[in-house]
Order: sequence, then structure tokens, then C-alpha cells
Amino acid sequence: MSNAALRTTTAARLVPPLPHQADDDHVSVRTWVAVVGAAFGAFLAILNIQIVSSSLADIQGAIGAGSDEGGWITTAYLVAEIIVIPISGWLARVFSVRTYLLTNTFLFLVLTVACAFTTNLGQMIIVRAMQGFAGGVLIPLAFSIIMTRLPPSKHPIGLSIYSISAIFAPAIGPVIGGLCNETFGWQSIFFVNLLPGVVMFTMLWFALDPEPRQFGLLRRGDWLGIATIAVGLGTLETVLEEGEKDDWFGSQFIVRLAIVAVVSLLAFAIIQLVRKQPLLHLRLLARRNFGLGTIANFFFGLSMYGWIYIVPLYLARIQGYNAEQIGGVLIWIGLPQLLILPLMPKVMKRVDPRLLVTIGFVLFISGSLLATNLSGNFSGPQFLASSLVRAVAQSMVMTPLSAIAVAGIEREHAGSAAALFNMIRNLGGAIGIAVIQTFLIKRSQFHSDVLTAQVSLLNNATRTRLNQLTGTFLQHGVTDPVYAGHEAMVAIGRGIHQQASILAYSDTIILQSALLGLALLAVLLLKKTKTGSTGEAH
Repeated sequence: MSNAALRTTTAARLVPPLPHQADDDHVSVRTWVAVVGAAFGAFLAILNIQIVSSSLADIQGAIGAGSDEGGWITTAYLVAEIIVIPISGWLARVFSVRTYLLTNTFLFLVLTVACAFTTNLGQMIIVRAMQGFAGGVLIPLAFSIIMTRLPPSKHPIGLSIYSISAIFAPAIGPVIGGLCNETFGWQSIFFVNLLPGVVMFTMLWFALDPEPRQFGLLRRGDWLGIATIAVGLGTLETVLEEGEKDDWFGSQFIVRLAIVAVVSLLAFAIIQLVRKQPLLHLRLLARRNFGLGTIANFFFGLSMYGWIYIVPLYLARIQGYNAEQIGGVLIWIGLPQLLILPLMPKVMKRVDPRLLVTIGFVLFISGSLLATNLSGNFSGPQFLASSLVRAVAQSMVMTPLSAIAVAGIEREHAGSAAALFNMIRNLGGAIGIAVIQTFLIKRSQFHSDVLTAQVSLLNNATRTRLNQLTGTFLQHGVTDPVYAGHEAMVAIGRGIHQQASILAYSDTIILQSALLGLALLAVLLLKKTKTGSTGEAH
């Protein structure tokens, strides 16, 4: 055999066949184990964010961090995660999917446990950042494995499995975090991932075949692109996480970071568009269904993560719920999805996925609006209806939307598609929470000003209420009438503040419902396509 023929034969053994080249749609057990194991990894990475957030106050107290400083425990993880997502596909090619995924799974588990043994804020921030770099890898690679290891006809099943990690983990996280924190203490939340993580590592070790490493890519790497997106996304995430606390553009720190973020991301976009072998193929966003699907996914992330932020905040501040009680409310967004998501691939064979996504976003908006009639008596049980409707909505959106967006994406572009789709959903969540934080404060101030203007001592109703409260304080141990009157005024002030806050929460829910309307508009512009199709490599 000639050298050329030998090289051709060897290359054929090393390069797996494209999905559309397979003789049939048979998928081996090992491939399914790889898909489930990778999706399980994404689940654990997303879960880690939520269980830590639900116990943040206790962690801050234990390591001697103030409320402002303690926010960096979450920010450090999120910044590292958002940076590593877009470069994970390229690094997986350099080191091979098996080596890169197994290494980062191991590091993620070790660093998760290490968090429980930190004793001060500096240690916690460093370990959390390292954990974010490892955990962030698990999210896009799970999506990429589905696109590259499964034949197109099986993509809906794989994406349904992945959807469980993407939308069930945020709902179940506060439940697990609250239960562990209340029962065993804050350190226990960092041991939750250990056993399932070992199972996941074993599954991937068994299911992923060794592949050739391509260290030559390091010499040809888009290092300028990597640098600009790392700086751009890192500073943007920091602005979004810390902006409200630092008074946004009233802070020189935030202004400088925002300028760096804008300049870096613009430079990255230009580099990717002019480079022959870019880090991310941004031109994928010009494809109608992928671009519109990614826009819809942005607002999906905004609403999903925004809801998980706003509801616990309302229940804690207005209703006095603890972390465990809040988890008991949010669980009803997660549990129904376990029943619905496995059915979606079969439903998608009979119903146009665009129709499913359209109905899903309509239900998303409707479910949110069911929770706008907030009051002092509107607490956990009253959120049940909206939670169930949103659970159905999320299940109807995630899998079909992902399938529509990636239909026709070439195998060599799978890494870019996975990175962009997941990165933009995460950015939607970060931007959504930042917008909600600011909007909530502004609307609370607005309603407080309106209500305060209506409370005047010249008003008979106000004087009557003051007299009633003064009498109540005198009947319950207060002997000084002047002090009782003062306490009555304070009580009225608290009542105004609480009512203003309740109205602001309602306004915030209406806002995120309105923003979901933009996602619905994007979905209505999607063109019909056969989900599970793949493009020809070129």
C-alpha cells in the first residue's frame, strides 16, 4: 500500500462519519450514555449556581463577608462561566472531547468540594472562579455532543434530554439548596454534586472514545478573538452583576468596565467576520432560523432566570419565607417538566414545532400575568397556577426552539452554534436580572411617592387610621400617648413602603411578560423547516 493510501485509510479511521452518512438512524447504547452523561454535567453546572444563590446569606456570614462583597461569590462563578462557554468548542478540538470533558468534570467536582473548606472571601472568590471555568465547559459541550454524535432524526430526543438540564436545574436548585442549608448547614450544598458527579464521570469515561488531539490548532488559534471575547464578556457580566449595587453609571468603576466591554465585544465581532478560521462563526446568526431562534432564546433566558430571581425575592421580603419554603414554591415549575419533556419528541413528529413554540410563548406570557395581582395575601399557594402554566410553557418552548434553531447547521459548525445559543441564553438571564433589579427599585420609588402624597393629616381617613393605630399601641403596653402616636406614624410608613413594593413587583412581572412578546414576534418570523435535518459540510 502506498504512503498516500495509508494516510487516507488512517484518516478515515480517525474521523468519525457525519451523521447523514450513516446507513440508518441506529444509535448505540454508548452514544446514548454519552448524551445523558453530558446533559447530566450541564445539569450539575447550572444547579450549582442556583443552590449557592439560595444560601448566599449564610455563606457570607460564615466567611465574614458583607452583603455587598458577598455578591462576588456568585459573580466570580458567572464571569468565569460566560468566558469559557464560547471557547469550549475550540479547546475540545485541541485536547479531544473525551480528555477535555473528563478533565473539567474532575476539576469541577474537586473545586466544588473545595468551596466548603474556604475560610474567607478571597479564597471563596478564587475557588468559585476556577469552578466556573470548569463548570462552564459542561454546558455547551453537552449541546455539541447531541448535535455531532446523534443522527439528525434523533436530535429532538437529545435536545429534550438537554432541556431537562437547562430548565429543570434552575427550578430544582433553590429546593435542594434551601433544604440542605436549613438541615445540614451551608457547607452541605457543596457536597450535593459529588455523588451524581462521580456517576456522570463514570458514564463519560465509558461512553466517549479516545480521539486524536490537535495541538496544531494552538499555533493557528484565534488568540486575539479569544482575548477580546474573554475581556468583553467578563467585564459585561461584572457590569450586569454589580451595576445596581454600585449605582450603575454613577460609578466610575462601572463606567470603565462598560466601555471596555463595548470596545472588546465590537473588536471581537469584527475579528470573527474578517478571519478565515474564526473562534465562533458569527455568520450563523445571519441564518434566519438560527438568528431568530437565538433572539427568542435570549428572551427565554431573560424570563426564566428573571422569574427565579423575582419570585424568591418577593416571597422573602414581602411574605417572610425562608430558603426552604421558597424552594417548595419553585418546585412546581420544575416537577411538571419531568413529565412533559420526554413527550416532546413524539409531539414534534405530529405538530409543527413552530406552532408548539408559539403556543409555549403565549402560555409563558399568560402564566406570568396570572401572578400580577399581588397583595399581602398573595403568597406561595397563590403562585401555583402561574407555576404550572409556566412549567408547561417552558417545556413547549425549549426543545422545539432548539431543534428549529440548529436544523441545517453543519457538523463542523456545531461547536459555534452550541456556544452562541447557550451563551446568549445566559446573557439574556444576566441582562434580565439587571433590568429587573433596576426597574423594581425605580417603580418602588414611584409608587411610594404616589402613595405618600395621598397620605395627609388633612385627610379624614388618615387621621382616623392614626387614631386607631395609636389606640392599638396604647392597649398593648405603650403608656406614653406621644410615643404611641409616633409608632402609629412609623407603622403607616411601613405600610406605604410594603404596598409600594408589592405594586413594583407586579409591574416587574408585567415588564418581563411584555419582553416575552418580542420573543413571540421572533418565533412568528421563523420559516418552516424539517427539524432533525443537517446541512452539507463545506
